[in-house]
Amino acid sequence: MSDASIALNRFGLGGRADAPATADPRRALIDQMARFDARPSAIAALPATPVVAGQIADYLEELRMAQRDQRQDRRGDADDAMRAPADATGGPAMAESEPENDPVRRARQFGRQQGRDFYQTAVGARAQVAVASETPFVERLVHFWSNHFAVSADKITMIGLAGAFEFDAIRPHVLGKFRDMLHAVERHPAMLLYLDQAQSVGPGSIAGQAAARRGGPQRVGLNENLAREILELHTLGVRTGYTQADVTEFARAMTGWSVAGITRGPAARFAGLEGKPGSFVFAGRIHEPGTRTILGKSYAQQGERQAAAVLDDLAVHPATAKHIAVKLARHFAGDEPPASLVGKLEAAFLKSGGDLPTLYRVLIEAPEAWGAQPVKFRTPWEWSIAAMRALGTREIPGQAVLGLMNQLGQPVWRPGSPAGFDDIAASWAGPDAVMRRVEAAERMAARTRDTIDARARAAVLFPGTLSATTSQAIARAESASQGVALMLVAPEFMRR
Repeated sequence: MSDASIALNRFGLGGRADAPATADPRRALIDQMARFDARPSAIAALPATPVVAGQIADYLEELRMAQRDQRQDRRGDADDAMRAPADATGGPAMAESEPENDPVRRARQFGRQQGRDFYQTAVGARAQVAVASETPFVERLVHFWSNHFAVSADKITMIGLAGAFEFDAIRPHVLGKFRDMLHAVERHPAMLLYLDQAQSVGPGSIAGQAAARRGGPQRVGLNENLAREILELHTLGVRTGYTQADVTEFARAMTGWSVAGITRGPAARFAGLEGKPGSFVFAGRIHEPGTRTILGKSYAQQGERQAAAVLDDLAVHPATAKHIAVKLARHFAGDEPPASLVGKLEAAFLKSGGDLPTLYRVLIEAPEAWGAQPVKFRTPWEWSIAAMRALGTREIPGQAVLGLMNQLGQPVWRPGSPAGFDDIAASWAGPDAVMRRVEAAERMAARTRDTIDARARAAVLFPGTLSATTSQAIARAESASQGVALMLVAPEFMRR
Protein backbone atom coordinates (compact mmCIF):
# COMPACT_ATOMS: atom_id res chain seq x y z
CA MET A 1 0.00 0.00 0.00
CA SER A 2 1.17 3.50 -0.78
CA ASP A 3 0.97 6.20 1.89
CA ALA A 4 -1.92 7.81 0.02
CA SER A 5 -3.84 4.54 0.00
CA ILE A 6 -3.10 3.93 3.68
CA ALA A 7 -4.45 7.38 4.57
CA LEU A 8 -7.63 6.76 2.57
CA ASN A 9 -8.31 3.21 3.69
CA ARG A 10 -6.50 2.34 6.92
CA PHE A 11 -6.98 5.69 8.60
CA GLY A 12 -10.06 6.78 6.68
CA LEU A 13 -13.23 5.04 5.57
CA GLY A 14 -12.29 4.53 1.93
CA GLY A 15 -11.75 6.82 -1.01
CA ARG A 16 -14.30 8.71 -3.08
CA ALA A 17 -14.11 9.55 -6.78
CA ASP A 18 -14.81 13.23 -6.10
CA ALA A 19 -12.19 13.65 -3.36
CA PRO A 20 -9.08 15.64 -4.33
CA ALA A 21 -5.71 13.94 -4.11
CA THR A 22 -3.30 15.13 -1.44
CA ALA A 23 0.46 15.52 -1.64
CA ASP A 24 0.97 15.02 2.10
CA PRO A 25 -1.29 12.25 3.50
CA ARG A 26 -0.13 12.69 7.10
CA ARG A 27 -0.76 16.43 7.09
CA ALA A 28 -4.16 15.84 5.51
CA LEU A 29 -5.15 13.48 8.33
CA ILE A 30 -4.12 16.00 11.00
CA ASP A 31 -6.01 18.76 9.21
CA GLN A 32 -9.23 16.74 9.37
CA MET A 33 -9.40 17.28 13.13
CA ALA A 34 -9.90 21.01 12.64
CA ARG A 35 -12.73 20.46 10.14
CA PHE A 36 -14.73 17.76 11.91
CA ASP A 37 -18.43 18.51 12.40
CA ALA A 38 -19.67 16.88 15.61
CA ARG A 39 -23.30 17.54 14.72
CA PRO A 40 -23.85 17.38 10.97
CA SER A 41 -27.28 18.12 9.56
CA ALA A 42 -28.29 14.47 9.13
CA ILE A 43 -27.81 13.90 12.86
CA ALA A 44 -29.13 17.29 13.97
CA ALA A 45 -32.41 16.51 12.19
CA LEU A 46 -33.08 13.41 14.31
CA PRO A 47 -35.47 13.43 17.29
CA ALA A 48 -33.72 14.55 20.45
CA THR A 49 -32.98 12.11 23.25
CA PRO A 50 -35.79 13.46 25.52
CA VAL A 51 -38.31 12.64 22.78
CA VAL A 52 -37.11 9.04 22.62
CA ALA A 53 -36.96 8.77 26.40
CA GLY A 54 -40.42 10.28 26.74
CA GLN A 55 -41.91 7.51 24.61
CA ILE A 56 -40.09 4.91 26.68
CA ALA A 57 -41.51 6.50 29.84
CA ASP A 58 -45.03 6.48 28.38
CA TYR A 59 -44.69 2.80 27.50
CA LEU A 60 -43.37 1.81 30.93
CA GLU A 61 -46.15 3.79 32.59
CA GLU A 62 -48.69 2.02 30.41
CA LEU A 63 -47.30 -1.31 31.59
CA ARG A 64 -47.37 -0.18 35.22
CA MET A 65 -51.00 0.92 34.99
CA ALA A 66 -52.00 -2.31 33.25
CA GLN A 67 -50.41 -4.31 36.02
CA ARG A 68 -52.26 -2.32 38.63
CA ASP A 69 -55.59 -2.55 36.83
CA GLN A 70 -55.28 -6.29 36.37
CA ARG A 71 -54.76 -6.62 40.16
CA GLN A 72 -52.02 -9.17 39.82
CA ASP A 73 -48.31 -9.26 39.88
CA ARG A 74 -47.14 -9.17 36.25
CA ARG A 75 -43.51 -8.43 37.03
CA GLY A 76 -42.31 -11.59 35.37
CA ASP A 77 -44.14 -10.70 32.16
CA ALA A 78 -42.74 -7.19 32.23
CA ASP A 79 -39.23 -8.65 32.53
CA ASP A 80 -39.97 -10.86 29.51
CA ALA A 81 -41.16 -7.77 27.67
CA MET A 82 -37.92 -5.95 28.44
CA ARG A 83 -35.98 -8.86 26.95
CA ALA A 84 -38.09 -9.25 23.81
CA PRO A 85 -35.82 -10.39 20.93
CA ALA A 86 -35.19 -7.94 18.11
CA ASP A 87 -36.00 -8.61 14.48
CA ALA A 88 -34.18 -7.34 11.39
CA THR A 89 -35.83 -3.91 11.58
CA GLY A 90 -34.44 -3.21 15.04
CA GLY A 91 -37.78 -3.88 16.71
CA PRO A 92 -38.68 -7.11 18.51
CA ALA A 93 -40.13 -9.98 16.53
CA MET A 94 -43.93 -10.32 16.61
CA ALA A 95 -45.66 -13.46 17.71
CA GLU A 96 -49.18 -13.38 16.29
CA SER A 97 -50.56 -15.91 18.75
CA GLU A 98 -50.09 -13.64 21.78
CA PRO A 99 -53.28 -12.01 23.16
CA GLU A 100 -53.75 -8.33 22.41
CA ASN A 101 -53.40 -7.23 26.04
CA ASP A 102 -50.37 -9.39 26.76
CA PRO A 103 -47.40 -7.31 28.00
CA VAL A 104 -44.99 -9.22 25.78
CA ARG A 105 -47.10 -8.48 22.71
CA ARG A 106 -47.37 -4.82 23.67
CA ALA A 107 -43.58 -4.75 24.10
CA ARG A 108 -43.10 -6.12 20.60
CA GLN A 109 -45.44 -3.51 19.17
CA PHE A 110 -43.63 -0.75 21.02
CA GLY A 111 -40.27 -2.12 19.92
CA ARG A 112 -41.36 -2.02 16.29
CA GLN A 113 -42.42 1.59 16.73
CA GLN A 114 -39.08 2.50 18.34
CA GLY A 115 -37.24 0.65 15.58
CA ARG A 116 -39.17 2.42 12.84
CA ASP A 117 -39.24 5.92 14.33
CA PHE A 118 -35.79 6.14 15.90
CA TYR A 119 -33.45 3.19 15.29
CA GLN A 120 -33.77 3.00 11.50
CA THR A 121 -33.49 6.74 11.01
CA ALA A 122 -30.45 6.93 13.28
CA VAL A 123 -28.73 4.09 11.39
CA GLY A 124 -29.45 5.87 8.11
CA ALA A 125 -28.06 9.14 9.46
CA ARG A 126 -24.90 7.41 10.70
CA ALA A 127 -24.30 5.83 7.31
CA GLN A 128 -25.11 9.05 5.46
CA VAL A 129 -22.61 11.02 7.52
CA ALA A 130 -19.89 8.39 7.10
CA VAL A 131 -20.35 8.11 3.33
CA ALA A 132 -20.44 11.85 2.71
CA SER A 133 -17.80 12.82 5.28
CA GLU A 134 -14.78 14.88 4.29
CA THR A 135 -13.21 13.98 7.65
CA PRO A 136 -13.34 10.17 7.46
CA PHE A 137 -10.41 9.68 9.84
CA VAL A 138 -12.34 11.33 12.65
CA GLU A 139 -15.52 9.49 11.68
CA ARG A 140 -13.59 6.24 12.00
CA LEU A 141 -12.56 7.31 15.49
CA VAL A 142 -16.21 7.98 16.37
CA HIS A 143 -17.03 4.42 15.37
CA PHE A 144 -14.01 3.12 17.29
CA TRP A 145 -15.05 4.82 20.54
CA SER A 146 -18.70 3.91 20.10
CA ASN A 147 -17.63 0.27 19.94
CA HIS A 148 -15.26 0.69 22.89
CA PHE A 149 -18.10 2.05 25.06
CA ALA A 150 -20.60 -0.36 23.54
CA VAL A 151 -24.30 -0.52 24.26
CA SER A 152 -26.57 -2.96 22.45
CA ALA A 153 -30.08 -2.34 21.12
CA ASP A 154 -31.36 -5.68 22.39
CA LYS A 155 -33.39 -4.44 25.34
CA ILE A 156 -36.59 -2.69 24.44
CA THR A 157 -35.45 0.45 26.25
CA MET A 158 -32.32 0.53 24.10
CA ILE A 159 -33.76 0.34 20.58
CA GLY A 160 -34.36 4.05 20.28
CA LEU A 161 -31.47 5.19 22.47
CA ALA A 162 -28.51 3.37 20.88
CA GLY A 163 -28.00 5.95 18.15
CA ALA A 164 -28.55 8.85 20.54
CA PHE A 165 -25.78 7.43 22.72
CA GLU A 166 -23.20 7.73 19.94
CA PHE A 167 -24.45 11.14 18.84
CA ASP A 168 -24.68 12.62 22.36
CA ALA A 169 -21.80 11.04 24.26
CA ILE A 170 -19.17 10.09 21.65
CA ARG A 171 -19.23 12.59 18.80
CA PRO A 172 -18.94 15.77 20.93
CA HIS A 173 -15.92 14.35 22.81
CA VAL A 174 -14.00 12.44 20.12
CA LEU A 175 -11.49 15.32 19.92
CA GLY A 176 -11.40 16.08 23.63
CA LYS A 177 -10.14 14.44 26.79
CA PHE A 178 -10.76 10.78 27.55
CA ARG A 179 -12.02 11.88 30.96
CA ASP A 180 -14.76 14.01 29.44
CA MET A 181 -15.90 11.24 27.12
CA LEU A 182 -15.90 8.78 30.02
CA HIS A 183 -18.12 11.02 32.13
CA ALA A 184 -20.49 11.68 29.21
CA VAL A 185 -20.77 7.97 28.47
CA GLU A 186 -21.46 6.87 32.03
CA ARG A 187 -24.10 9.58 32.54
CA HIS A 188 -25.98 8.88 29.31
CA PRO A 189 -29.42 7.25 29.70
CA ALA A 190 -28.48 4.52 27.22
CA MET A 191 -25.56 3.30 29.34
CA LEU A 192 -27.42 3.70 32.62
CA LEU A 193 -30.38 1.69 31.31
CA TYR A 194 -28.38 -0.87 29.32
CA LEU A 195 -26.30 -1.96 32.31
CA ASP A 196 -29.14 -1.57 34.83
CA GLN A 197 -27.47 1.21 36.80
CA ALA A 198 -30.73 3.18 36.85
CA GLN A 199 -32.27 0.58 39.14
CA SER A 200 -29.30 0.13 41.49
CA VAL A 201 -30.31 0.96 45.08
CA GLY A 202 -27.94 1.10 48.03
CA PRO A 203 -29.12 -1.24 50.81
CA GLY A 204 -28.26 1.40 53.40
CA SER A 205 -29.88 4.26 51.47
CA ILE A 206 -33.15 5.87 52.50
CA ALA A 207 -35.01 3.96 49.77
CA GLY A 208 -33.19 0.73 50.51
CA GLN A 209 -34.01 0.89 54.20
CA ALA A 210 -37.65 1.71 53.44
CA ALA A 211 -37.87 -1.34 51.19
CA ALA A 212 -36.35 -3.51 53.89
CA ARG A 213 -38.93 -2.32 56.42
CA ARG A 214 -41.77 -3.21 54.06
CA GLY A 215 -40.51 -6.77 53.94
CA GLY A 216 -41.59 -9.40 51.45
CA PRO A 217 -40.03 -10.02 48.03
CA GLN A 218 -38.24 -6.90 46.87
CA ARG A 219 -36.97 -5.87 43.46
CA VAL A 220 -34.50 -3.31 44.73
CA GLY A 221 -30.85 -3.76 45.54
CA LEU A 222 -27.29 -3.10 44.48
CA ASN A 223 -26.46 -3.73 40.82
CA GLU A 224 -22.79 -4.12 39.91
CA ASN A 225 -23.06 -4.33 36.11
CA LEU A 226 -21.95 -0.82 35.20
CA ALA A 227 -19.24 -0.64 37.85
CA ARG A 228 -17.76 -3.92 36.61
CA GLU A 229 -17.82 -2.94 32.94
CA ILE A 230 -16.28 0.47 33.63
CA LEU A 231 -13.32 -1.25 35.26
CA GLU A 232 -13.06 -4.22 32.89
CA LEU A 233 -13.94 -2.68 29.52
CA HIS A 234 -14.04 1.11 29.66
CA THR A 235 -10.91 1.92 31.66
CA LEU A 236 -8.45 -0.48 33.31
CA GLY A 237 -9.03 -3.63 31.29
CA VAL A 238 -9.15 -7.24 32.43
CA ARG A 239 -6.66 -8.70 34.89
CA THR A 240 -5.24 -5.35 35.93
CA GLY A 241 -5.29 -5.76 39.68
CA TYR A 242 -8.79 -4.74 40.73
CA THR A 243 -10.77 -7.18 42.87
CA GLN A 244 -14.40 -8.12 43.38
CA ALA A 245 -14.35 -5.93 46.47
CA ASP A 246 -13.35 -2.98 44.27
CA VAL A 247 -16.28 -3.71 41.95
CA THR A 248 -18.73 -3.82 44.86
CA GLU A 249 -17.37 -0.67 46.43
CA PHE A 250 -17.51 1.16 43.12
CA ALA A 251 -21.10 -0.03 42.60
CA ARG A 252 -21.98 1.41 46.01
CA ALA A 253 -20.36 4.71 45.07
CA MET A 254 -22.40 4.80 41.84
CA THR A 255 -25.78 4.27 43.49
CA GLY A 256 -27.93 7.29 42.81
CA TRP A 257 -26.65 7.73 39.22
CA SER A 258 -29.89 7.30 37.33
CA VAL A 259 -32.20 8.55 34.58
CA ALA A 260 -34.93 11.10 35.14
CA GLY A 261 -38.46 10.77 33.87
CA ILE A 262 -38.31 7.15 32.72
CA THR A 263 -40.25 5.70 35.64
CA ARG A 264 -43.22 7.44 37.20
CA GLY A 265 -45.51 7.06 40.17
CA PRO A 266 -45.02 7.28 43.95
CA ALA A 267 -41.86 5.16 44.00
CA ALA A 268 -40.17 7.38 41.41
CA ARG A 269 -41.20 10.53 43.27
CA PHE A 270 -39.92 9.11 46.54
CA ALA A 271 -36.56 8.17 44.99
CA GLY A 272 -36.17 11.57 43.32
CA LEU A 273 -36.28 10.29 39.73
CA GLU A 274 -38.61 12.91 38.32
CA GLY A 275 -37.44 15.38 35.69
CA LYS A 276 -36.91 15.80 31.95
CA PRO A 277 -37.15 12.32 30.38
CA GLY A 278 -33.74 10.89 29.61
CA SER A 279 -31.69 13.43 31.54
CA PHE A 280 -29.09 12.38 34.07
CA VAL A 281 -30.21 12.67 37.66
CA PHE A 282 -28.48 11.96 40.94
CA ALA A 283 -31.08 10.44 43.24
CA GLY A 284 -29.72 10.92 46.74
CA ARG A 285 -32.37 8.74 48.35
CA ILE A 286 -31.03 5.59 46.65
CA HIS A 287 -27.35 6.42 47.19
CA GLU A 288 -25.42 4.20 49.59
CA PRO A 289 -23.89 6.49 52.23
CA GLY A 290 -20.37 6.16 53.56
CA THR A 291 -16.73 6.30 52.55
CA ARG A 292 -15.63 3.87 49.83
CA THR A 293 -12.21 2.27 49.32
CA ILE A 294 -11.41 1.44 45.70
CA LEU A 295 -8.03 0.30 44.36
CA GLY A 296 -6.55 1.12 47.75
CA LYS A 297 -7.74 4.74 47.76
CA SER A 298 -10.34 6.18 50.10
CA TYR A 299 -13.21 8.25 48.68
CA ALA A 300 -15.04 10.26 51.31
CA GLN A 301 -16.89 12.55 48.89
CA GLN A 302 -20.62 12.86 49.34
CA GLY A 303 -23.33 12.08 46.81
CA GLU A 304 -22.68 12.28 43.10
CA ARG A 305 -19.13 13.57 43.61
CA GLN A 306 -18.00 10.23 45.03
CA ALA A 307 -18.37 8.17 41.85
CA ALA A 308 -17.25 11.16 39.78
CA ALA A 309 -13.98 11.25 41.73
CA VAL A 310 -13.44 7.55 41.05
CA LEU A 311 -14.02 8.11 37.33
CA ASP A 312 -11.53 10.98 37.35
CA ASP A 313 -8.85 8.69 38.77
CA LEU A 314 -9.69 5.80 36.43
CA ALA A 315 -9.48 8.15 33.44
CA VAL A 316 -5.76 8.77 34.01
CA HIS A 317 -4.78 5.45 35.57
CA PRO A 318 -1.68 3.76 34.04
CA ALA A 319 -3.71 0.59 33.37
CA THR A 320 -6.25 2.66 31.45
CA ALA A 321 -3.46 4.20 29.38
CA LYS A 322 -2.19 0.72 28.49
CA HIS A 323 -5.67 -0.61 27.72
CA ILE A 324 -6.53 2.26 25.38
CA ALA A 325 -3.09 2.15 23.75
CA VAL A 326 -3.46 -1.54 22.91
CA LYS A 327 -6.91 -1.07 21.40
CA LEU A 328 -5.91 1.91 19.27
CA ALA A 329 -2.75 0.17 18.08
CA ARG A 330 -4.74 -2.94 17.21
CA HIS A 331 -7.23 -0.91 15.22
CA PHE A 332 -4.64 0.92 13.14
CA ALA A 333 -1.55 -1.30 13.07
CA GLY A 334 -2.74 -4.91 13.11
CA ASP A 335 -4.48 -7.62 15.10
CA GLU A 336 -1.21 -8.20 16.96
CA PRO A 337 -0.35 -4.57 17.75
CA PRO A 338 3.36 -3.67 17.71
CA ALA A 339 4.69 -3.28 21.24
CA SER A 340 6.64 -0.20 20.18
CA LEU A 341 3.47 1.59 19.06
CA VAL A 342 1.61 0.55 22.19
CA GLY A 343 4.41 2.04 24.24
CA LYS A 344 4.31 5.34 22.37
CA LEU A 345 0.54 5.66 22.77
CA GLU A 346 0.67 4.68 26.42
CA ALA A 347 3.32 7.30 27.17
CA ALA A 348 1.41 9.97 25.26
CA PHE A 349 -1.78 9.15 27.14
CA LEU A 350 -0.11 9.49 30.52
CA LYS A 351 1.86 12.63 29.63
CA SER A 352 -1.16 14.43 28.14
CA GLY A 353 -3.66 13.32 30.77
CA GLY A 354 -5.67 11.40 28.20
CA ASP A 355 -5.82 14.10 25.53
CA LEU A 356 -7.22 12.22 22.54
CA PRO A 357 -5.89 14.40 19.68
CA THR A 358 -2.41 13.89 21.14
CA LEU A 359 -2.90 10.12 20.76
CA TYR A 360 -4.19 10.53 17.21
CA ARG A 361 -1.13 12.54 16.25
CA VAL A 362 1.12 9.83 17.66
CA LEU A 363 -0.72 7.31 15.47
CA ILE A 364 -0.31 9.48 12.38
CA GLU A 365 3.37 10.04 13.04
CA ALA A 366 4.20 6.43 13.98
CA PRO A 367 5.90 4.40 11.22
CA GLU A 368 4.30 1.26 12.71
CA ALA A 369 0.90 2.45 11.45
CA TRP A 370 2.18 2.97 7.89
CA GLY A 371 3.39 -0.52 7.05
CA ALA A 372 3.11 -1.20 3.32
CA GLN A 373 1.34 -4.52 3.77
CA PRO A 374 -2.39 -4.48 4.64
CA VAL A 375 -2.71 -5.15 8.37
CA LYS A 376 -6.48 -5.26 8.98
CA PHE A 377 -9.43 -7.11 7.47
CA ARG A 378 -12.33 -4.71 7.10
CA THR A 379 -15.33 -5.36 9.32
CA PRO A 380 -18.73 -5.56 7.58
CA TRP A 381 -19.47 -1.95 8.57
CA GLU A 382 -16.12 -0.70 7.25
CA TRP A 383 -16.51 -2.63 4.01
CA SER A 384 -20.06 -1.40 3.46
CA ILE A 385 -19.21 2.25 4.06
CA ALA A 386 -16.12 1.97 1.84
CA ALA A 387 -18.24 0.42 -0.91
CA MET A 388 -20.84 3.19 -0.74
CA ARG A 389 -18.13 5.85 -0.77
CA ALA A 390 -16.46 4.13 -3.72
CA LEU A 391 -19.68 4.06 -5.74
CA GLY A 392 -20.74 7.59 -4.88
CA THR A 393 -23.94 6.46 -3.17
CA ARG A 394 -26.23 9.39 -2.37
CA GLU A 395 -29.52 7.93 -1.14
CA ILE A 396 -28.96 5.77 1.92
CA PRO A 397 -32.24 4.61 3.52
CA GLY A 398 -31.84 3.33 7.04
CA GLN A 399 -33.82 0.19 6.27
CA ALA A 400 -31.44 -0.70 3.43
CA VAL A 401 -28.41 -0.27 5.69
CA LEU A 402 -30.03 -2.41 8.37
CA GLY A 403 -30.74 -5.17 5.88
CA LEU A 404 -27.19 -5.10 4.55
CA MET A 405 -25.57 -5.12 7.97
CA ASN A 406 -27.81 -7.91 9.21
CA GLN A 407 -26.90 -9.95 6.14
CA LEU A 408 -23.18 -9.34 6.70
CA GLY A 409 -23.35 -10.21 10.40
CA GLN A 410 -22.68 -6.87 12.09
CA PRO A 411 -26.07 -5.33 12.97
CA VAL A 412 -25.57 -1.66 13.81
CA TRP A 413 -25.36 -0.92 17.55
CA ARG A 414 -26.24 -4.52 18.38
CA PRO A 415 -23.01 -6.28 19.35
CA GLY A 416 -24.92 -8.34 21.91
CA SER A 417 -22.60 -7.53 24.81
CA PRO A 418 -20.86 -4.57 26.47
CA ALA A 419 -17.58 -5.78 24.95
CA GLY A 420 -18.64 -4.54 21.51
CA PHE A 421 -17.76 -6.13 18.17
CA ASP A 422 -14.44 -7.89 17.73
CA ASP A 423 -11.65 -5.99 15.99
CA ILE A 424 -9.71 -8.96 14.60
CA ALA A 425 -9.82 -10.69 11.23
CA ALA A 426 -10.74 -14.10 12.67
CA SER A 427 -14.22 -12.80 13.51
CA TRP A 428 -14.99 -11.50 10.01
CA ALA A 429 -12.91 -13.35 7.39
CA GLY A 430 -14.62 -16.76 7.32
CA PRO A 431 -15.64 -18.27 3.95
CA ASP A 432 -19.37 -17.77 4.55
CA ALA A 433 -18.85 -14.15 5.61
CA VAL A 434 -16.78 -13.43 2.50
CA MET A 435 -19.39 -15.04 0.25
CA ARG A 436 -22.04 -12.75 1.72
CA ARG A 437 -19.91 -9.78 0.74
CA VAL A 438 -19.60 -11.16 -2.77
CA GLU A 439 -23.39 -11.36 -3.01
CA ALA A 440 -23.78 -7.83 -1.65
CA ALA A 441 -21.13 -6.54 -4.06
CA GLU A 442 -22.99 -8.03 -7.01
CA ARG A 443 -26.21 -6.29 -5.98
CA MET A 444 -24.42 -2.96 -5.45
CA ALA A 445 -22.66 -3.24 -8.79
CA ALA A 446 -25.89 -4.05 -10.63
CA ARG A 447 -27.39 -0.78 -9.39
CA THR A 448 -24.59 1.22 -11.05
CA ARG A 449 -26.05 0.23 -14.46
CA ASP A 450 -22.66 0.07 -16.15
CA THR A 451 -21.96 3.75 -15.43
CA ILE A 452 -18.66 3.24 -13.56
CA ASP A 453 -15.32 2.32 -15.13
CA ALA A 454 -13.95 0.07 -12.40
CA ARG A 455 -10.37 0.27 -13.67
CA ALA A 456 -10.33 4.05 -13.45
CA ARG A 457 -12.23 4.10 -10.16
CA ALA A 458 -9.93 1.54 -8.50
CA ALA A 459 -6.89 3.63 -9.43
CA VAL A 460 -8.42 6.56 -7.51
CA LEU A 461 -9.46 4.49 -4.51
CA PHE A 462 -6.12 2.70 -4.17
CA PRO A 463 -3.48 5.09 -5.55
CA GLY A 464 -0.21 3.36 -6.32
CA THR A 465 -1.51 0.16 -4.70
CA LEU A 466 -3.60 -1.87 -7.13
CA SER A 467 -1.98 -5.21 -7.91
CA ALA A 468 -1.51 -6.52 -11.42
CA THR A 469 -3.76 -9.46 -10.60
CA THR A 470 -6.63 -7.22 -9.55
CA SER A 471 -6.15 -4.91 -12.50
CA GLN A 472 -6.19 -7.84 -14.90
CA ALA A 473 -9.30 -9.37 -13.30
CA ILE A 474 -11.20 -6.10 -13.64
CA ALA A 475 -10.02 -5.63 -17.22
CA ARG A 476 -11.32 -9.08 -18.17
CA ALA A 477 -14.79 -8.47 -16.69
CA GLU A 478 -17.63 -9.15 -19.11
CA SER A 479 -19.36 -5.88 -18.26
CA ALA A 480 -18.70 -2.64 -16.42
CA SER A 481 -20.97 -3.79 -13.58
CA GLN A 482 -19.08 -7.05 -13.22
CA GLY A 483 -15.86 -5.05 -13.06
CA VAL A 484 -17.31 -3.00 -10.21
CA ALA A 485 -18.30 -6.17 -8.36
CA LEU A 486 -14.80 -7.57 -8.76
CA MET A 487 -13.32 -4.32 -7.48
CA LEU A 488 -15.49 -4.43 -4.34
CA VAL A 489 -14.29 -7.92 -3.38
CA ALA A 490 -10.66 -7.53 -4.44
CA PRO A 491 -8.02 -8.07 -1.73
CA GLU A 492 -7.25 -4.37 -1.81
CA PHE A 493 -10.87 -3.61 -0.92
CA MET A 494 -11.28 -6.32 1.73
CA ARG A 495 -8.22 -5.23 3.68
CA ARG A 496 -6.72 -1.97 4.85
